This record gives sequence, C-alpha cells and structure tokens, in this order.
Amino acid sequence: MGEVPEPHTGWTFLTNHARVLAAIASNHRPRVRDIAAYCRLTERAVQKIISDLEAGGYLTHNREGRSNAYKIQPGTILRHPAEADLTVAALLSLLVQHDARRTEEARRTG
Repeated sequence: MGEVPEPHTGWTFLTNHARVLAAIASNHRPRVRDIAAYCRLTERAVQKIISDLEAGGYLTHNREGRSNAYKIQPGTILRHPAEADLTVAALLSLLVQHDARRTEEARRTG
C-alpha cells in the first residue's frame, strides 16, 4: 500500500478540490494514485473529491478499458457567491499559467 502523504499544517489558498481538478486538467486519464501523489493527498481523499466534483457538475468520466477518462465541464461556474462570474475554465487557466512558470523556473535552476 502507498505511503500516506505528509500532512500540511496551516491554511492554503487553494482547496484540495481545486488541486485535484488542476491535476485532472493536466492529464485527462490520470490514475487516482497519481493524482494523490501530485496533490499530496490520500487515494481515498482523491476518490471522494472526484465524486464531489462529479456530483457538482464540474467533471464527468467514462470508463476506457481499465482506466477512467475525465472530462472537465469548463463553463461551470464556481460555487462561492464571490466567484459567481468565474468559470472552471478561467480558474484552470490561472493555475496552468502558474504551473508553467514553476516548470520554467525549475528548468533554469536545475
């Protein structure tokens, strides 16, 4: 069985739901194990989050062989009233920009 990720203490800007959605956006056929490692969550937590995202209309999946292929619903509006005009696509766009900068910085220093 895989290791349980090291817990994080304190607060963060992004929720675990946003992290899982971003991980799926970068690879539409990820394994739950890979998402859990990327997000530093347990596989059980990732399964619950995926279920929440599907129930909320943010995500769908189709079984393809032995794996799932996920489809993000980009036009879905975020849940909090303060973000009532922000779509999933807009949020993911911001996260992709951040990830690209982080990758570029790692290349320069590594």
